Amino acid sequence: MVIAIVSFLTLSSVGLFGLLWHGARQQQHQTTGREFGAGMAIGAVTDFLDTLGIGSFVTTTAIFQASHYLKDERKLPGTLNTVHAIPTAVEALFFVTTVNVEPWTLISLVVAAAVGAVIGSEVMVKLNQRWIQLIMAVALIVTALMMAAKLLGWISLLGIANHATGLRGWPLVIGIGGNFILGLLMAAGVGLYAPCMVMVYFLGLTPIAAFPIMMLSCALLMPSSAVNFIRRDRVDYRGLFGIIVGGMIGVVIAATVVKSLSLTALSWLIVIVSLWTARSLWRAAVRQKHQMV
Repeated sequence: MVIAIVSFLTLSSVGLFGLLWHGARQQQHQTTGREFGAGMAIGAVTDFLDTLGIGSFVTTTAIFQASHYLKDERKLPGTLNTVHAIPTAVEALFFVTTVNVEPWTLISLVVAAAVGAVIGSEVMVKLNQRWIQLIMAVALIVTALMMAAKLLGWISLLGIANHATGLRGWPLVIGIGGNFILGLLMAAGVGLYAPCMVMVYFLGLTPIAAFPIMMLSCALLMPSSAVNFIRRDRVDYRGLFGIIVGGMIGVVIAATVVKSLSLTALSWLIVIVSLWTARSLWRAAVRQKHQMV
């Protein structure tokens, strides 16, 4: 099964890169050296932290907001899902080859997340900028709260006595439904890692089993939802290929070079930054509403 997963991740990454290249040419976008360099820096930092379990959506959104990187915030969910898809596939390769999870459990939960993401992306591409800002603000608040719960050790307590590497019966059905919903939310910009970890802990899986499920779910659902975002022109191509390249470099460094790194203080800082960014997006949405009146 590992060979099949590696082959699929490779093919989906190559296919997505081709779609993005075609989309950039259709938009007649030419990335400058400065944009590519800035993108590499963003990708290297955000996907380095993602590999260490912090996540990439919060950090990327915060950087985009602080630097006014995106000219059209309707493209924020689509850009997040496309720029991090290939680096996340590289992450998944590290975990699916080293952590054992029963094949049926892994495949069913991962496919459910991908289907949810496709449906979620169909909804997101139809929303205006104000709704995108509101949804992203809520997504950041939810993510910040989940990160705080993880830092406080509340999430780890759920899986401390778990030993199972697979699900059967109703737990499997609940897991499939839960990951489907998380896929829907991922298309809206809600990070999947922390809520997926909570879910699999509640269902009885061993804590380490959460990692291949989380990583592979994201690696499959991101390209799946990206197709809709690309097709509906909800992707910002400025610096995009730089973010992808930098992201892959960040993943490799985090997975192979960094063996032990205390991230507690940094994680709490990101919680604060995510709440600040959520406030900024919410205020922007409120201003738009007043302008429309």
